Amino acid sequence: MNRSIFGELYNKAFRSGNPLFLFIGINIVVFIAINIFSLGEFLSGGQGFGLKWILKHLSVPASYVELPFKFWTILTYMFVQKDFFHILFNMLWLYWLGQIFMDFLNKKQFIFTYLSGGISGALLYLLAYNLIPVFMSNASNSILLGSSASVMAIVVATATLVPDYTIRLMLFGNVKLKYLALAYFFLDIISMSGANPGGSIAHIGGAIMGFVFIKQLQNGNDFSKLFEKKSKLKVVKNTNTKATKNDFTDQAAIDSILDKISKSGYESLSKAEKEELFKASKK
Repeated sequence: MNRSIFGELYNKAFRSGNPLFLFIGINIVVFIAINIFSLGEFLSGGQGFGLKWILKHLSVPASYVELPFKFWTILTYMFVQKDFFHILFNMLWLYWLGQIFMDFLNKKQFIFTYLSGGISGALLYLLAYNLIPVFMSNASNSILLGSSASVMAIVVATATLVPDYTIRLMLFGNVKLKYLALAYFFLDIISMSGANPGGSIAHIGGAIMGFVFIKQLQNGNDFSKLFEKKSKLKVVKNTNTKATKNDFTDQAAIDSILDKISKSGYESLSKAEKEELFKASKK
């Protein structure tokens, strides 16, 4: 039975074709591998030097001098967590908001938002630790790891796409995504003076990328298509095509749909209403 459960989880993460489950799966596999290595090193009487070496070569160094020799870390760091609660909360937020994201947008856009959010977070972290005096003194012994910047990009992108979408939070009740994202963002700004300023800075970088991506998408610029191969087919204009009258989304209808979401949740929408909301998000 256990084999069946693990097989089902494996298929969902690595064979379903859903990037949300794939990225959650990669994060969990890396987390388990790191902690198994850590346990083995501890039981063998090691001092943890092996684990430190692994984390150092998977995490983004704050010093720009080291980065050219560890250029791959700008991608690997966003899948690496050592602490249980670190990965737990990151994966919960990614799962909850990622599902909403995938209801409205496609796989390629999800992949782009996650990766570009992580890269943006890493770049802002590097800039802060090499340009801001209060952080520069710690640049030589600081590293950045975790999927938080990527998750923040997904959270803010989803909140920007459907700001009035409502979710239920323990102790707080129903909360609209726009307020949730704003609270999350300002907490990170305040936390820059705390114990983990590098993580907060990376979150802000991810948030900015998520916001910019959706705003550009709504303006007709889909950044996720930057790496698509351009078709060599020649497009022939059809002179018989007639312009439709309904080129613009009825704002009253959209307001009604958003109101329905706030009262009954997204699942209460019909397929036609979901399609209408998706079309409106791209305008």
